[in-house]
Amino acid sequence: MFFALAIALLAAAGSCQKRPDSEPSRERPATTAGGGAQSAPPQSAEELKAPLAKIDDVTITLGELQERINRQSPYIRARYTSLEQKKEFLDSLIKFEVLAKEAARRGLDKDPEVVRTMKQVMIQRLTRDELDAKITADTVTDAEMKAYYDANLSEYVKPDEVRVSAIIVKNRAQAERVANEARGEAGKTNKGFRDLVARYSQDEDSKLRGGDLRYLDAQTKDVPAPVVKAAFALASTGDVSVAIDAGNGTWYVLKQTGRRRSMTKSFDDAKPAIRNKLFRDKRVAAQKDFVDGLRSTAKIEVNEANLAKVRIDTSQSVDDGHGRDLPPLPMPMPPGEAAPEPHPGKP
Repeated sequence: MFFALAIALLAAAGSCQKRPDSEPSRERPATTAGGGAQSAPPQSAEELKAPLAKIDDVTITLGELQERINRQSPYIRARYTSLEQKKEFLDSLIKFEVLAKEAARRGLDKDPEVVRTMKQVMIQRLTRDELDAKITADTVTDAEMKAYYDANLSEYVKPDEVRVSAIIVKNRAQAERVANEARGEAGKTNKGFRDLVARYSQDEDSKLRGGDLRYLDAQTKDVPAPVVKAAFALASTGDVSVAIDAGNGTWYVLKQTGRRRSMTKSFDDAKPAIRNKLFRDKRVAAQKDFVDGLRSTAKIEVNEANLAKVRIDTSQSVDDGHGRDLPPLPMPMPPGEAAPEPHPGKP
């Protein structure tokens, strides 16, 4: 348990040790006697550097504590307005440093799992520093969104569609007999109709799918026009048609299995989703370009002979928590959303 805690602590190590002097402080506004808010006077750099606690060679400053509290949600910040509550928050930071120092004293800062965790945290920070200012939702232009909308119009403007399954035979007499059977108890359920398909249908392609012709719109050319017309004439899911002359020497018996009504989403309605998609696409492309650039200047050697000797255990075993995959480079939250801030002292 201590090992797991130490990993988490060391992953965030340094948070209390170094903080740029120029980092703004987000102090809660002061209140007047009548309860109204008034602006607090600005704090000097010297005031923000004032020490609150020292743990060996680590100093926790006024600015550090203030910044950590003000980073929380308004609901959490409201808990730390009195001196006693501020002491409680400061104590949580002291505990953090005490545990981190003990973990380092035991050499856990050199443990391979801890080192990998630290690298993951650094990669996440590097990616944010490199991309956040360059790629934002605002970098997606209206022209780009409109081009995407026009190129993918079928996603936003869809006609009525109907889904049917079919029994396909070669002559009218058989089709009528099958239709009578399918319109009775034998074809009442989808499974029953599939059984009739397996027994009678002479079209091997659709037969392999249980007779499913998938969704059709009124303009489709994938099946004969008389079949399309008959499919749309079926009023409700579960309805079965009479024998239908397809006009090409085959006869169909149809069962409606689904219906999708037409849908039209205007460009303005689709813009938020398109913006977010293109934002993410730009972010992924920028990440790839950034990594490719770093790879091009790095000296990378791969020993494929040794790689071939790697043994993979394919048995069913329980992960002990030390075999986690390296996570992908962090993606931004959608505009308007923010990741929750962990409680201090519980990294």
